Amino acid sequence: MNIQIGDHLPEGTLAEFVETETEGCTLGPNTFQVADLVKGKKIAIFGLPGAFTPTCSAKHVPGFVENAEAFKAKGVDEIWCISVNDAFVMGAWGREQKATGIVRMMADGNAAFAKALGLDADFSKHGMGTRSQRYSMLVEDGVVKQLNVEQGGFEVSKAEALLAQL
Repeated sequence: MNIQIGDHLPEGTLAEFVETETEGCTLGPNTFQVADLVKGKKIAIFGLPGAFTPTCSAKHVPGFVENAEAFKAKGVDEIWCISVNDAFVMGAWGREQKATGIVRMMADGNAAFAKALGLDADFSKHGMGTRSQRYSMLVEDGVVKQLNVEQGGFEVSKAEALLAQL
């Protein structure tokens, strides 16, 4: 069953490539429990099929990077990009997209979180295996407040669409 507005995010683990070592985070891939990360925060999350893919690289990530200040002005604490890739790839993609420090590039390496959301997709015909559907959502303290799942295009999940819902 797909996640719906009003649902709590499922339990899950995501990985992030940390560029600067801090207390509690080592340089390189770090894993985080989703429930711990969302406590008390308003987070704009967008999911997409894959790092370095055309629409994801040319439109989806850039839209959230460009609109980051507008999200913050609306009370959003963090922006996450979740993709079925490993943390090394997500870190490299974040650097290439100039998203470091703006959008948290979260890896869902085995699609476990996408599956828990009910937003996984079979991209086998493209040689990509199980991936994430393209979506955006607003989450407050772990509860889904807005949810926009694409049905084959790139309209409802873009940054501007989610921003207009805040």
